[in-house]
Amino acid sequence: MELAKQAILKGTNLAFAKCECCGLTEECTDEYIKRVRDRYSGRWICGLCSEAVKEEVQRTDDVIGKEEALIQHMNFCKKFNTLLSIPPKNPTQELISAVKQLLLRSLDSPRSSPVRKTCLVRSESCFSALNS
Repeated sequence: MELAKQAILKGTNLAFAKCECCGLTEECTDEYIKRVRDRYSGRWICGLCSEAVKEEVQRTDDVIGKEEALIQHMNFCKKFNTLLSIPPKNPTQELISAVKQLLLRSLDSPRSSPVRKTCLVRSESCFSALNS
């Protein structure tokens, strides 16, 4: 069994592919890389970005094609990565502001009230009614 696994691994050519959207690097077989590139006009994108592109096409009810959805997703990733690479001007102030927003959101969110159990309370003993 172990020899069969080793023979399969020796026969596969693994390569690293970098996602053209988010920059994630994955180790894949050459065949898989080729299939993904064929599917996305010569671009290699990771599984997460592929799902995002599929969801964008479905969300727009196929009004836009896969190529347009891919371009939109690539632009989104580029903007997002640009925002992450810019260091904040005042990190302490931004952290305080973020914590403040979290606290305000938690104060504004509806509280789940504890479940009150209704219990029957006896006002009198039933035996006294029988005795009279």
